[in-house]
Order: sequence, then structure tokens, then C-alpha cells
Amino acid sequence: MEKEGYSHEAAASPPPSGSGEGSRGFVGNFIDGFKPHPQMLAREANKEGMTDLERANANVAESPLSRKLKGRHLQMIAIGGSIGTGLFVGSGRALATGGPASLLISFVLIGAMLYCTVHALGELAVIFPVAGSFAAYSTRFLDPAWGFAMGWNYAMQWLIVFPLEIVAATITVSYWDPNENISSAVWVTLFWLLIVVINLFGVKGYGEAEFIFSLIKVIAVIGFIILGIVLNCGGGPRGEYIGGRYWSNPGAFNHGFKGLCSVFVTAAFSFAGTELVGLAAAETANPRKSLPTAVKQVFWRITLFYIVSLTLIGLLVPYNESRLLDGSSSADAKASPFVIAIENAGISVLPDIMNVVIMIAVLSVGNSSIYGSSRTLAALAEQGQAPKIFSYIDRRGRPIVGITVASLLGLLGYLAASPKQGEAFTWMMALSGLSSIFTWGSICLCHIRFRRAWKLQGHTLDELAFTSQPGVIGSYFGFVFNCLVLIAQFWTAVWPIGAKPDAEVFFSIYLAVPVVIACYVVYKFMYKTPIMRCKDMDLVTGRRELDLAALLAEERAEQATWPAWRRIYKMFC
Repeated sequence: MEKEGYSHEAAASPPPSGSGEGSRGFVGNFIDGFKPHPQMLAREANKEGMTDLERANANVAESPLSRKLKGRHLQMIAIGGSIGTGLFVGSGRALATGGPASLLISFVLIGAMLYCTVHALGELAVIFPVAGSFAAYSTRFLDPAWGFAMGWNYAMQWLIVFPLEIVAATITVSYWDPNENISSAVWVTLFWLLIVVINLFGVKGYGEAEFIFSLIKVIAVIGFIILGIVLNCGGGPRGEYIGGRYWSNPGAFNHGFKGLCSVFVTAAFSFAGTELVGLAAAETANPRKSLPTAVKQVFWRITLFYIVSLTLIGLLVPYNESRLLDGSSSADAKASPFVIAIENAGISVLPDIMNVVIMIAVLSVGNSSIYGSSRTLAALAEQGQAPKIFSYIDRRGRPIVGITVASLLGLLGYLAASPKQGEAFTWMMALSGLSSIFTWGSICLCHIRFRRAWKLQGHTLDELAFTSQPGVIGSYFGFVFNCLVLIAQFWTAVWPIGAKPDAEVFFSIYLAVPVVIACYVVYKFMYKTPIMRCKDMDLVTGRRELDLAALLAEERAEQATWPAWRRIYKMFC
């Protein structure tokens, strides 16, 4: 349990790296930065006599991870964190599979589910800004065995995504070098070094890089929306009014209801990474103030960047456009409906600019993959669910062992030069293809269980610094909808569109499900973990603010003096 008087501010400040730090020079300070964090040893003395679960909760609550993320970092991670190849390229295959109406319906419904999920995560992360975030919540509010399965499920997702994104980045380069005059191994090396160096700067490096990457992606999407409106109304070089022509011919839907279900899965994958804003809460200077603002930005991202841009895509590109299926990868700009829409308008320079944006989106996901996997591995080790060495935090507040392992696995990107790369990456991706669905469903279920425990233990919602706007009803909707996506994925995996049932195809899509179940069952059998009862849940450990009631009373008194327009603005922003 959290000890009385424990100073989280002390944990947040950078630890000393030895006497005479300024006189040791760059090399000496660099080497000192890899030494163990002083707090790692000091905190162990306070945990004698605790149960395993109490020790696990205390470890993730008192993690010596650096707390250098600011509000602007969180807001950009929230706004642009999931704007990637799923939107820029994957939406093209979804359009070809289901048609413009299926594309829009699926993204609206998945977006609504994710809005509820992120608000649930925000409520939990504000009150418990602990290392490991949602994986730790599964251990605390559901079952340690499920926390083990979810933690490794999420870590595996990002560990595999890193080499995949490096290969994807090399494919974006082939847009300008179709004959591969420069070996793909050269680009793999450059992209690998760039992403690893960024993460060696710690959470500040990740935050600043994501701030820049996300800003570029946001500007690109806003620019495309403006351009798309102009092109649809006949303001392009060819002066041709398009309107809703492609909704009539070839039509609004393709492949009927099964096409719609297939697009659900693509839409869910496109939003992957949104939950990183909750994982970053443990490394935020003041999550109570900055996290709610970041969480509220999700509404605008879903509405503006996804719904509006994809509506325009459905108006500008017909679903029977052959180039939508020409891409050799999920990052191939030739299959991007954004690039196709610009090329169809007769604009020559912008497709190259759009390919640069796609490359930046790929690098952004690669950057997030090292961050997400290393922090999750550290939290798993803190809870005794991974080798202890992963819990090593250095003096710069970096989980350096996790960063090292993730970086080494990134070298699998050299498979890009191998003729077996397609087969290798298909099965690698199969291991984590449904990771986000499990993660989001678990977040919603954790929120439902937390609210129940909060009430049973005599607390009220007024004691929470931030509450989910859709509330528990939203979490029930999110949980049920994630289950429905799993069912839809099962259906389309067993009976794929335009093909006969095939065991290899099924497992290449659905392999993550038996892997997660196996992790849960084996851990449950080995350690006989209990399903957490609401009345016994630990609702104290990890709460960073020790005098929250007084702080909230002061802030709410100030908010009562705000004019109506400001209160409405703060409700959504």
C-alpha cells in the first residue's frame, strides 16, 4: 500500500547522477545515466509484509519513470496518435471492400465506441496514473491472470509492430525509387537508428517527436479536407463537379453486410494507438490537469480527422478504383485513396507531399512502438509477470532494458531484403492483430468494475477529479461493441469475402485469440489467481494527489465563476 507521506514530487524530479555531474563531461554523464535509479532500491524497504498483489500495485504506483510529459505533448498524442497508415492507406482497401457507406458507418460506430473507451481510460488514469496503465488495471480490477494476458498481449503488439513499420517506411521510399537503386537495407538502417535515438532521449524525446509528427499529420489532414471540398465542388484543375456521383455509380455498398463487417475490423485497426495517452499518464507532470483535456480531444479527432476526411474520400474515389488494391503493403502510397483522389484531380506535386506525410505517420507508429512495449514490459516486471530485469529503470527514468529489447527486435526489419518477408510478417502480425480489441474491451470492463467498487466502498463521483462523459453506460457500450467486432472478425476469417474457408487464412487473422486465452488459462492454473471482488479492490495505492478533495473544491469554486461559453468550451475541450 502507499505509505503515508510518500513524496511523489521527489519521484518526479530527476535524480542526482553522482557528485560533480557538471565536471564529468558529456561521456561521464552519458554513462552515469544508465546506472540504476536511486528510488529502485529505496522503495523496496517499504514493502516487507505485503501480499503479492499489494506489492504489485505499489510497484506500478511508485515507478521511478521520468515525469516530463507536458500538456501539449499529451494533447498531440491524443489528437494525432492514431492518425497513421490505417487512415491514409488502410481506408482505401476498406473502401474497396465495403463501399463508401460501409466505410462511413463503420468508422462512426468504431469512433463512438472508442470515444467511450478513452473516456473510461481517462477517468482511471487521472485517479491512478500508474506505470502500465490498462494492463495494471486489469490486474487490480479484474484478475491478475487477465492482467498478465493483457500486458503481454499489448507488449507483443508493439514489439512486432516496430519491425513492420520500419519495413513499411522503406516501402514509402520506393514511391520515388521503384527500381530500388538504393538497397532497402540502407533505409532500414536509417529509420531504425532514427527511432532508437529518439527513444534513448527518454520520454521527453518520445513526447517531442510525437508532438512534431502529430502536428504534421494534423496539418496534412486539414489541408486535404479543404482541398477535397474544393475538388468535389468542381474547383480542381479539371473543373469537374463530382458531388455524390460515386454513391450512385458504382454504389454506396459493396459485398453487402459481410463487406460492412470486414470494414469494422479495418476501422478498429485504424484507431490502434489511441490508448497510448493513458499509458503516458504515469510519465506526465500533472495528469489531473493535462489528461482530461487530452481525452476530450478524442471527440474532435474522430469527428474532424476521420469522419470528415473519409466522407470526402467516399465522394472523390469510387470503390471499384483498381489502384485501391494495388498496394503491396499497408503503407504503400499507390493504394492510398488520399493520393488517388489528388492524382485523379490532375494535381502533380501533392501526391509526393502526401507520401511524405505517410512516411511520417509510419515513423510515428514506430516511435510509439518502442515507447509502448518498453513501458508495458517494465510494468509487467514490476508486478512479477515478466522477468525482473525488465523493471530496471535508469537514472534518466528510462526502462532501458525494455527499450534495448524492442530496439533489437526492430532489426527484424532487415527481412525486408528477404524473399520470405511477406510470409514472416503475416504470421508475426497474426500474433497481435486483435490486440487493440482486447485492450479496449478490458479498459471498459475495468471501468465498470472500478465504478462498482468505488460505490461499494463508500465513495461518490464528486471525489473524482475527472469522470467519463458517457459514464458506465458508455463503458457497457464499448465492452459489448468490442465483443461484436471479435465476432465479426471471426465470421470474416472463417468465410472470407470472395474465397473458400481456409485454415491458414483463418489463423493468420485470428491467431491472437487462442494465444490470449492460452496466456490467461496457463497463468490462472499456475498461480491460482482470484477474480477480484469489488469490496476488496485496492482504491488507494497509486493516487498521486494526497489532498485531492481540497484541490477539487478550490477548482470547482473557480469554475463556477466562469461565463457560460467557457464552461461549454471546457466540456468538450
